[in-house]
Amino acid sequence: MRILIAAAGSRGDVDPYTGLGAALRRAGHDVVLAATEPYAPLVHAAGLGFRPLPAARPAEGTGRRALLRTAADFVTALGRGFADAVDPATDLLLLSATTAPLGWHITEATGIPSLGVHLQPTAPTKAFPPPVTGVRSLGGPGNRAAGRFALRMTDRVYRAAVAALRHRLALPPLGPSAARRRQETARWPVLYGVSTALVSRPADWRPGLEIVGAWDPHVEPGRRLPAEVEDFLRAGPAPVFVGFGSMAAGQGERLGALAVTALRRAGLRGILQSGSAGLTAEGDDVLCVGDLPHALLFPRMAAVVHHAGAGTTHAALRAGVPAVPVPVTADQPFWAARLAALGAATAPVPFRSLTAGRLADALGAVTRERGHARAAERAARHMAAEDGAAAVVRAVEAAAAR
Repeated sequence: MRILIAAAGSRGDVDPYTGLGAALRRAGHDVVLAATEPYAPLVHAAGLGFRPLPAARPAEGTGRRALLRTAADFVTALGRGFADAVDPATDLLLLSATTAPLGWHITEATGIPSLGVHLQPTAPTKAFPPPVTGVRSLGGPGNRAAGRFALRMTDRVYRAAVAALRHRLALPPLGPSAARRRQETARWPVLYGVSTALVSRPADWRPGLEIVGAWDPHVEPGRRLPAEVEDFLRAGPAPVFVGFGSMAAGQGERLGALAVTALRRAGLRGILQSGSAGLTAEGDDVLCVGDLPHALLFPRMAAVVHHAGAGTTHAALRAGVPAVPVPVTADQPFWAARLAALGAATAPVPFRSLTAGRLADALGAVTRERGHARAAERAARHMAAEDGAAAVVRAVEAAAAR
C-alpha cells in the first residue's frame, strides 16, 4: 500500500512516526511522512519519503486569546499544506491527533481511507482526566465531561481551518464538532502509541479505540554513541541525563547552571542534552551533547531528568531507568504523574518551581532508593512484550484486505 503518515508539532510529535513508518516499510509498504521541514533528515534516515507541512509561527502575545489565535492560524495553514501533501494515488492516510481533524475532510473529498495513530489517550473516559488539562481526577463523570470539553475546545481552534479546507475541497459546510461526531458514529479506528505499562485501555471506550504500545523513533542499524560520550561513560559511575526537549527555549545557561549545581550536591555526574533550551555547562563531571538517540543513551544512565513529554517518558521507561520528571506544559503533567504512580519516578518537580535544591533532593531520592529502579525495570520488561508498530501493521493489512 502507498501510505501517507501526517504528523505536526515538535520533534516529540514527529519522531515516533519515523519508527512506525520504518516498520510499515519493512512490511512491504511504500511510506511517506508529512511533517515540517526541520524533520526531513529524520524522515529520510528512516528510509521514508518526505513531504513538507507548514511550521507553527511564534505567538504574538502571551495571553490565552493570543495563543488560541496563533493556534488557529497554524492549523489553517496546516490544512492548506496537508491538502498539497496528499498524492491522489495514496491508498491510506495515517493521522496524528493534530492532523486528524483536517484529514477527515481530505478522506471525504478524495475517498482515501484513514486510521488514527495518536500519541496521547485523548478520547473521553471516566478513568482519567484528559491529558491536556492536568492530573487531578474529577471522578468518573467529571473526567468524562472534562474530556468532552477538551474536544470542544479543540473544535474551536480548528473551526476556521476546517471551513477553509472544505471550501478548497469543494465540500459542503460542516463544522469540526459535527465532523468529529460523524467519526464517532462510524467508529473511526484510532490506535494509540502508548504503553499499557502507563495507561490501561479504559473500559468505557467504544470499539475501535485501542492502546497498542509505544512507537519507538527509528535508529539506524549499527549506530553508536560518539567517542567522546563513550569516553565519558567509561571515566566514572553511570551519570544522570538532564534534558528538556523542545521546552524552555533560550534558558540554557540558567538551566545548565542549575542542573550542575544539583548534580554536584547529589554527588553525581551528568550528561546534559542541549535541546531547544540550549543547555550549557562546564566541568570534568558533566558533558554537554546535542541530539542523540535516547534508545542508545538512556540505558547507560543512572537516572533521567526530563520534561515528561510522551516520547521521552516512554524512552526512559523502556530503558528501565528511573526518572525525575519536570513537566512544563500540555500533557507533560499527565505523563509525569503516571510515572510517579508506577513508582518509576519521584514526585514531579514542576518546571515553574524548579530549583537546584529541589532537583538535588529528587536526584538523591531517585538514585539511592532502589524502589524507583525496580519499578522502572518491571515496566521495561512489560514494554518489551509489546509491539505497537506490529499492531499498526496488522491494522493496515486488514484495511488493505477490505
